[in-house]
Amino acid sequence: MSRIEDYALLGDLHTAALVGRDGSIDWLCLPHFDSPSCFASLLGTPDHGRWLLAPASGGECTRRRYLPDTLVLETLWETETGTVRILDFMPPREDVIDVVRIVECVSGTVSMRGELVLRFDYGHVIPWVRRRKGVLHAVAGPDSAYLTTSAPLEGKHFRTISEFTMTEGERVPFVLTWMPSHVPYKPQTDAEVSLERTTEFWTTWSKRCCIDGPYEDAVRGSLIALKAMTYEPTGAIVAAPTTSLPEWIGGPRNWDYRYCWLRDASLTLESLLEAGYTEEAKAWRDWLLRAVAGDPADLQIMYSITGKRRLPEFELAWLPGYESSQPVRDGNAAADQLQLDVWGEVIDGLALTRASLGKHTDAAWDVQTALMKHLEKTWRRKDNGLWEMRGAKRHFVYSKVMAWVAADRMVKAIDEFGFDGPRERWAALRDEIHEDVLRHGVHPEHGYFVQAYGWDELDASLLLIPRVGFLPYSDPRVVATVDAVQRELRADGFVMRYRPEASNDGLPGGEGVFIACSFWLVTALAGLGRLDEARDLFERLLTLRNDVGLLSEEWDPESKRQLGNMPQAFSHLGLVGAAIALREAERAAEAERAAEAERAAEGEAAAG
Repeated sequence: MSRIEDYALLGDLHTAALVGRDGSIDWLCLPHFDSPSCFASLLGTPDHGRWLLAPASGGECTRRRYLPDTLVLETLWETETGTVRILDFMPPREDVIDVVRIVECVSGTVSMRGELVLRFDYGHVIPWVRRRKGVLHAVAGPDSAYLTTSAPLEGKHFRTISEFTMTEGERVPFVLTWMPSHVPYKPQTDAEVSLERTTEFWTTWSKRCCIDGPYEDAVRGSLIALKAMTYEPTGAIVAAPTTSLPEWIGGPRNWDYRYCWLRDASLTLESLLEAGYTEEAKAWRDWLLRAVAGDPADLQIMYSITGKRRLPEFELAWLPGYESSQPVRDGNAAADQLQLDVWGEVIDGLALTRASLGKHTDAAWDVQTALMKHLEKTWRRKDNGLWEMRGAKRHFVYSKVMAWVAADRMVKAIDEFGFDGPRERWAALRDEIHEDVLRHGVHPEHGYFVQAYGWDELDASLLLIPRVGFLPYSDPRVVATVDAVQRELRADGFVMRYRPEASNDGLPGGEGVFIACSFWLVTALAGLGRLDEARDLFERLLTLRNDVGLLSEEWDPESKRQLGNMPQAFSHLGLVGAAIALREAERAAEAERAAEAERAAEGEAAAG
């Protein structure tokens, strides 16, 4: 089993797979009637599913990379007798799932070995396997898989083994196809044709990115990862394509992230719109409107990729978990929590698209109005907060700030676009919430924002206060908060979301530093004009990416390992947002220097 940071991502805009540095695909998630499952599980042992393809003698993986501006993974292996490269990819989805692997002998002679262990339902079900017209066919219940290749195949001990020798210039394709077991099998597209089609798709998509600057490559890589986590039929973007990769090795903080969080809405829309991806932003907004439709009181923090609401959480007891981190979970009980910030994030996300995508439809404004009217009645309630704490509810400051954001965006929509609504009432509510937060959410002695009313603890989400416009970056309380976070929540230079041992979050054990929060600190420092600090931290964060540019949820500063579900949309959204903030702050600083030089020249001319 590879380390979390050793995995690369493959995707077809419907599902995703993870490939380790050892040449093994250890995870392939399948959408089963909107209920995620998998036929390879990195949460157990190799017996629970994998697809290994590597030199028989072992050799050394000397380089991995994505082909430029694509999600086609290239792995180079050096052996004593020659060199091979493997191209792994998933073609843009048609009616089935294909994982394609093409092995090419670059030089010399190399003996290869493949081992396919097909296990459905998280490694629980061993399929019935047979040969049919030269194609390997595996079936179990609703699932069927087909392996097509020119290489020899042999069944051993509930595995499919492939051993063959290649000489320079040879290319051997493997195509693994999943489809529902009731659907008749059709011969699949040639692997080489699929490679051309996949490469063209991703390079064409990447060219639409309009973000430039010194961090352009990092931004484009993150945007490709976000695109790969998109469910194309609905426009939804999952938080991560995996479940139960631990926030601390051996601990219980293992969650299912294969769902869509409303909290990500405004950050996602902002990043996509800034990068020029208006079609994706519109699709995400449309998914958002469909998901939240209904009684505003029933708004959830997350939904499935199609907008399904029921996401029951249960444990997969037969899996030992990644590096013995238990429990392994399917579903997420946090969907039932009260998190008041999501009302603000939904309204803010919809407001962000207004200028870029044109005026909202009446239906969209009706949804926003309903959400706002409900929030008017509920914003004073205690909630679980954006970090989904499983302890007692509190008056979390970030939740109150986002309630203010909701009222603020509604007032501005009326002023700027002429929508109908009780402007004066919402403006008064906006002022009331603002005053309430400043009265109860600021530490009485130290002057920084606290995690919750009546608490002394800090929270990294407070770094977002100036970003949403609650206060300007120059406000002393914002400056004090940034300084306090730097002083109290940093570990090895990176940022924890809060201190678990002091915040009583209802769970045992610790966790790593939260990568997105560190990017939020970059954005805050840039907003304060502390560009050298911001740039230094951003470039340190870039070093946390793995060899193909991916980030998980957290980082362990002690073992120097990535932690949590992989890859993590929140981390990559943070990277894109921080890069944009740095670019804007640097351009503003350059403009100010130019203006100062011009004023100085004018002064000298007047004096002369």
